Amino acid sequence: MKRNTKKAWKQTVLLMLTITVVFIMLSVLTNRPNEQPIVHHAVLTYKPTVEKYAKVYDVEDYVDIILAMMMQESGGRGNDPMQSSESYCGSIGCIQDPELSIKQGVYYFSETLKEANYDLKLAIQSYNFGKGFIQYVKDTGEQFNQEVAIEFSRKMYQNAKDPSIYSCLRKEAKQYNACYGDIYYVQSVMRYADEMTEEE
Repeated sequence: MKRNTKKAWKQTVLLMLTITVVFIMLSVLTNRPNEQPIVHHAVLTYKPTVEKYAKVYDVEDYVDIILAMMMQESGGRGNDPMQSSESYCGSIGCIQDPELSIKQGVYYFSETLKEANYDLKLAIQSYNFGKGFIQYVKDTGEQFNQEVAIEFSRKMYQNAKDPSIYSCLRKEAKQYNACYGDIYYVQSVMRYADEMTEEE
């Protein structure tokens, strides 16, 4: 009788330990709110090309930012990894060469940075919204902030000749009716950039 009780006790303790370990592992795997996103290897393979054009356009200090923007734009996939066709030819998809995409993307970023008086967040958001956003922020007398990004996106969306060409990338954008561009572009880019800085 005592042997059976001892065996049952050991089995109960072992079962409790196993359940505890499983719960801890599940908690670690599923509950990581502050974890940074992972920058795809495809993006990092373009680092030498980004560095090359960053030197040409005098933005060598912003290589990680540019790579983070590429990550947000395309994850390094496709023939236009910087999604810079619109700034190059005025329409989506005209660039079919990754190096040209990077050259144009780095050039356009360098121009937004100058026009934004080196306000990095304003320059980053303007890469996504277009340089008209810089003037909009200047006209409001504000610095870049989330509210002004939402307001600009909402106005551009409401005043668009054909709003159907824009899709709300995020549910938060839908609730604000701010479906022009990505209103949280800066946050996403900065998270990727922070991750790369930590890994260096």
